[in-house]
Amino acid sequence: MAGHHQEAAEFNRSFAVTTSHRPSQAGIHLGKQFADELQAPFAERNDLSLKTLTARLQVRGLVVVSTHRVSYFTGGQEFFFHPGLAKLRINGLKNGKTDQMINAMSLRPGDRVLDCTLGLGADSIVASSVVGVNGRVTGLEDSCVISALVRHGLSTYPDPEEELTRAMRRIGVININHREYLAGLAPQSYDVVYFDPMFRLPRLHSPYMDAMRVLANPHPVDRETIGLALRTAARRVVMKERRGSNEFERLGFDRVDGGRYAPVVYGVIERKNLVT
Repeated sequence: MAGHHQEAAEFNRSFAVTTSHRPSQAGIHLGKQFADELQAPFAERNDLSLKTLTARLQVRGLVVVSTHRVSYFTGGQEFFFHPGLAKLRINGLKNGKTDQMINAMSLRPGDRVLDCTLGLGADSIVASSVVGVNGRVTGLEDSCVISALVRHGLSTYPDPEEELTRAMRRIGVININHREYLAGLAPQSYDVVYFDPMFRLPRLHSPYMDAMRVLANPHPVDRETIGLALRTAARRVVMKERRGSNEFERLGFDRVDGGRYAPVVYGVIERKNLVT
């Protein structure tokens, strides 16, 4: 893991934290909190443009703290937390619709879910809604910037629907490499272990997703990690991938679930099917 930590340290030196124009004292305080958490320098905005400040500081990007959200800017692109399609998916489940991820997980109230690739957290939000107050969802995120922005967003994002808000607030976020975390867990610590790795070829190109891709861990999941996940899962390991992906076969997933015409499907390995 020394290599991973070295890469993380190098990345920490490639960005800084600042504020919006004319920030309040609360905004400055929050900005300094983010800088401390990310072990990154805090820079006064001084009415400079983001492009000018980035060049002056000689960094790759800027975490910008404003009154309405915290964003990461790089190369004219912005990344920030939002719940995505989680609200529509939760409402669909309440109305009796099928959610392919929840089906693949065979998720039920009270379950413990470990999301090894949290990203924006939309899948974890839906899972949190299903497992409810008696369940537990933990999200692991290797990128210190993504984890900080998503942790803050999950705890502060305003939404009029109480169920969505409660689901977001219940998710625990840990900034750590998932392989490292899995190696330290006791057997069967969670009911379901879930992976949604970055696709080798992105399905959609957008400035928003491109900004996230710059921040995210690009390394594919390996067989050893799946082995650790199987030790950790009491019931099953699930991975999201493109339909027809060779990743399922490479990693030993013996079943693929999903809609007949869906471009994205879910590989499943059940513990009860393992040969011991």
